[in-house]
Amino acid sequence: MERLGFIGLGRMGQVMAGRLLAAGFPLTVHNRTRARAEALLAGGAAWAETPAEVTARSDLVFTILTDDHAVETVYCGRDGLLSTDASGRLFIEMSTIRTSTILSLAGMVDQRGARLLDAPVSGTVAPAREGQLLVLVGGRTSDLERARPALGVLGRRIIHLGGQGAGTTMKLVLNMTMACFWGALAESLAVGQQFGLNIETMLDVYLDSAVAPPALRSKTPALLGETSEVAFDVTGVRKDLLAMVATAQDAGVPAPVASAALAHFAAATAAGYGERDLAAVVEYLAEVARRTARTAFTLGEP
Repeated sequence: MERLGFIGLGRMGQVMAGRLLAAGFPLTVHNRTRARAEALLAGGAAWAETPAEVTARSDLVFTILTDDHAVETVYCGRDGLLSTDASGRLFIEMSTIRTSTILSLAGMVDQRGARLLDAPVSGTVAPAREGQLLVLVGGRTSDLERARPALGVLGRRIIHLGGQGAGTTMKLVLNMTMACFWGALAESLAVGQQFGLNIETMLDVYLDSAVAPPALRSKTPALLGETSEVAFDVTGVRKDLLAMVATAQDAGVPAPVASAALAHFAAATAAGYGERDLAAVVEYLAEVARRTARTAFTLGEP
């Protein structure tokens, strides 16, 4: 059984690393703040003081980090993953970042005699706990087969989309649609509420139509005020949209819809909604409408 390293212990990283540890893999972890690793250390994981130490003590290294800058720092910074002998290692990069970043990183990894898969996942904390993520892989077939035993612990399905960068691109394509939907939903529900429509009634209509994606049903309780676990926060969507819009620009694709969604999530983050679940963008935009509407509308009697 190959030795695993894991760097990035946010909401998703903690759960995913926990599954790998529970499956019996020898696991070394590192995070910017050690406190997030305590449960894993108590369960038998080893701590590494630096990313370089993770490389030295691991055969396969998983990284799932905040953004492009964090990825570049962990791999290429002082005491980074590539600052020591990395020959023979397989790095599995799972962050949601720009395609150009993963392609640049792939070249640097190859120069050091190592291999790289980009393997971001679709799914949030709840499916991660159950090993039901969708794993989107870019890279060599031989590298995927080497990583498959570990990836299989994390996902219900592993999809090999092509060479390096393909997994990252698919994750951006997938999440761009999701983010745009939530931005449009927030606008739509705010319009309805401004004319006096009840949000519960509007959601009932959505859910009984072909418009609603499955995610809307799972988020409906939160939209109606029930407290639930934060699966994907507003700040995270804003961060991912930055990578999506930048990658669209790299590809020469106009992205006004994604840019508008980015504006909503960025404004919601600035307004204090950043740590709340992404569904809170609906509440944010409704509040903006209430504050800025010039006319109060009253619909006729039923």
